[in-house]
Amino acid sequence: MTDLLWLLPAFPLVGALVLMVFGRRMGEPRSGLFASAMPIASFLVTVMVYFDLLSRPSEERSTVVTLFEWMPVGSLQIDLALLADPLSITMALFITGIGSLIHLYAVGYMHGDPNFSKFFLYLNLFVFSMLMLVLGENLLVTFLGWEGVGACSYFLISFWHTRNSAAVAGKKAFVTNRIGDFGVMTAMFLAFSSLGTISYGSINEAAHSGALAPVTATAIALLLFVGAMGKSAQLPLYLWLPDAMEGPTPVSALIHAATMVTSGVFLMTRMSPVLHASYEFAPTIIAVVGAATALYAATVAVAQNDIKKVLAYSTVSQLGYMFLAIGSGAYVAAIFHMITHAFFKALLFLGSGSVIHGMHHEQDMRRMGALRKLMPVTAITFIIGWLAIAGVPPFAGFWSKDEILLYVYANNRFLYVVGLVTALLTAYYMTRQVIMVFYGEAKWKDHAHDHGAHGDFEPHESPKIMLFPLIVLSVLSVIGGAMQLPFTKKLHFLEHWLAPVVEESEADIHHTWAYENKYVLLVVAVLIAATGIAAAFAVYAKKKAKAIEPRVLEQAWFYDAGAAKLVGGPGRAAFNAVAWADSHIVDGAVNGTATLVRGIASQVRKSQSGFTRVYAALMAVGAVALLAWFLYRGVA
Repeated sequence: MTDLLWLLPAFPLVGALVLMVFGRRMGEPRSGLFASAMPIASFLVTVMVYFDLLSRPSEERSTVVTLFEWMPVGSLQIDLALLADPLSITMALFITGIGSLIHLYAVGYMHGDPNFSKFFLYLNLFVFSMLMLVLGENLLVTFLGWEGVGACSYFLISFWHTRNSAAVAGKKAFVTNRIGDFGVMTAMFLAFSSLGTISYGSINEAAHSGALAPVTATAIALLLFVGAMGKSAQLPLYLWLPDAMEGPTPVSALIHAATMVTSGVFLMTRMSPVLHASYEFAPTIIAVVGAATALYAATVAVAQNDIKKVLAYSTVSQLGYMFLAIGSGAYVAAIFHMITHAFFKALLFLGSGSVIHGMHHEQDMRRMGALRKLMPVTAITFIIGWLAIAGVPPFAGFWSKDEILLYVYANNRFLYVVGLVTALLTAYYMTRQVIMVFYGEAKWKDHAHDHGAHGDFEPHESPKIMLFPLIVLSVLSVIGGAMQLPFTKKLHFLEHWLAPVVEESEADIHHTWAYENKYVLLVVAVLIAATGIAAAFAVYAKKKAKAIEPRVLEQAWFYDAGAAKLVGGPGRAAFNAVAWADSHIVDGAVNGTATLVRGIASQVRKSQSGFTRVYAALMAVGAVALLAWFLYRGVA
C-alpha cells in the first residue's frame, strides 16, 4: 500500500488545478463538494497506508517512495521522495481527516460568497502543501511544503482583502513567517555542509552514531527552532496568529488549530535525534520559550472579548505546552497533545464559526449570551470542546496535558509550576467564554439594531452540513485520549506506534519520583482544572467577585503595539539607512567602477586610429623606451 503514498498529495493538488480552470463554471455548491472530496480521498489512502505499516514489525515501519530524481548537481543529489513512517502517517491522518471535515463545514459557512470556488482552491492547495511538508523524505521537500503553507496562509488569511484589517493580517503572517523560514534554510545549509546530505535518515543516523558534532547539532537544532517559532507562533514571533483571525472561520480551524501551526512541533520531533545529540542548554531553551509562551498567551486570553481571539491566544498557549514537552524530551506527549488539540481546537473554532454564523457575523462575546437554547447542537459540542481543553477527565485534552506535566515535573519543577498556572488560567478563560456565549443574559437583544434587524433579530442554529463536523470532532474530543492512557504500558498505543521514530531520543523518567507518583500529579492536575472552572463560575455566573480584565492584558501586554512602534520607528529608520547604503554605497561602488572603466576605455580606444603611420610611430617610441630602460639597467 505504501506504493500509493504519492496519491496523498496528488488528490488535493489535482483538486486545486481543476478548480483553477473550472471552478467558476462548477459554481456553488459543486465546487465546494468537489474540493471536499479531494482530502476525503487522501484520508482513505492514508488509512490504507496506516494499516499496511501497522501490520509490519516495528523495525520495518519506514518506507521511502522516490518519485523522481529532482536535483542532481555534482555531489549533491536530491530526490523528490516521500517518507511513510509512523510520524508522517500520524500527521497525514489528522491533516486529511480534520481537513475533510473543515472542507465540508466551509461549504455551508461560505455560502453566498462571490469567491466561493477560489476559497476552496486555496484550501486544496493548502492541504497539498501541508502533506508535502510532513511526507517529505528530506529537508528540501519539507521546505517546499513549508513555504507552500506560508503562501497559502497569506491567501486565506487575507481572503476578504477588501477589509484593510484582513489585508494587513495576511501581510503580517507572511513577513513574520519569513523570519522563521530563514532559520530553517540556514539549518538545511549547515546540515549539508557538515554531512553532505539533507536526508532525514542520514542526518538522524549521523546524530545517533556521533558523526554529528555536538556544536553542529546544537546549531542545527536551534536554527530549526527559530523556524518552528515562526510557524508555531512562539515568543517573540507569535504576533501573526491572533491577527490571522481576520480570515474566514474555516481558515482559523484548518491553519491555526489542526495543521500549519503544528509544523514546528512536527519538524522538531522529526529531528529529535539532532536535538538529543546537542548540548543540554538547547532543549532547555526550547522548554523555557515554550513555558513562557504558554503562560503569556494564557494571561492575554483572560481579557479578550472577541470569540475567535480567545481561541487564537489559547492556540498560542497550547503550542507552548507542546514545545515545553519537546524541551523536556517528551516527544510522544508532544505529538499526543498535538492530536488531541487538533480535535478540540478545531471543534472550538468551528463552534465559534457556528455562533458567528447564527449571530449574523457578530464576534463580540459581550453581545451574546443565553445561546444554548437557540443553538443546542453548537452549544453541546462547544461545551465538550471546553471540557477537553480545560483538562477535565475523561476528555481527550486531560490525558495529553497530564502526560506533558508528568515529564516536565521530572525535568524541571519550576517549569512544572508554570505549566500548572497555565492550566489554571486555561480552565478559567475557557469557562468564561462558555458562560459569556451560552449562558447568562441574552445581551444580543440589546444590539439587534446593529445587525440591521430592526428589533426582530434572533440567533439561529447552523445548517446540518456545518453541524456534522462539530458532532464528529466532539466524539473525537471525548474518546481521543484512549490512544495513550497512563494506567498500564498496554494502553500506551501511541508510544508503541511512534517508538521507531522517537524511542532513542525520548527521555526516560521511569525511575523518577514523578513517574512513581504519577497518580498524585494526576489528582493535582484535576484539582487545578476544577479551581479554574470554579473561579470563572464565581466571577461570571454567580457575580460573587469582580472580573479582573485590565487593559494591559486586553492589549496583550502592549507587545504587539510595541513591536509595531519598533518596526515603524527605529525599524523603519534602520531599513531606510540600509536602503540608502545599498543605493549610494554598494550601487555607487559598482556603478562608479563601471564608470571609471568606461572612461579609461574611452581614452585608450583613441589610440586605435586605424592609421599605419601612427602605429609605426608608437612602436618606434616603445622600442626607444625599451632600449633606454635596458641601457639604464646596464649602467646601474
